[in-house]
Amino acid sequence: MKVFGLAGYSGSGKTTLMVQLLPLIVGQGLTVSTIKHAHHAFDVDQPGKDSYEHRDAGATEVMVSSAKRWALMHEHRAQPEADLNDLLRRMSPVDLVLVEGFKRDSHDKIEIVRGDDAQPNLCHTDPNVIALASDRPWPDVNCPVLSIDDPDAIAAFVLSHCGFAPSPVPDS
Repeated sequence: MKVFGLAGYSGSGKTTLMVQLLPLIVGQGLTVSTIKHAHHAFDVDQPGKDSYEHRDAGATEVMVSSAKRWALMHEHRAQPEADLNDLLRRMSPVDLVLVEGFKRDSHDKIEIVRGDDAQPNLCHTDPNVIALASDRPWPDVNCPVLSIDDPDAIAAFVLSHCGFAPSPVPDS
């Protein structure tokens, strides 16, 4: 599986760009999965639901299944947070895994920066940042700068970098 990331600070537009890229890349005939890092406590379950009660009672993993989907919830309990490689090993094989967040991990990624973000640029210190997507020019960076408002160009960049040739656009 190829792995490629979108990294940046909170509010930079990572999720917005991810949602724009997914149909463009899937439209090329590729199978794509995503991993999203959350910096805060989150729960996909609710108190009172059976699966929540299973976890609350001590289950390490709870799988919920229906005719449309299944979900596996894993409690860390006293164990440390899983790293990206551990999570990738748990995923079913696909052509491409797009990673949102995990900005400190060593996979190739595009840094997302909007406006006058005062945070330090990752591209200055992380050799795995291979491009910057922004809504303004960045003359002081040593990587390609892509317009965050051009998801088609960003998708083409990701596909090319990952070794997937984009399909030709059919004539209308």
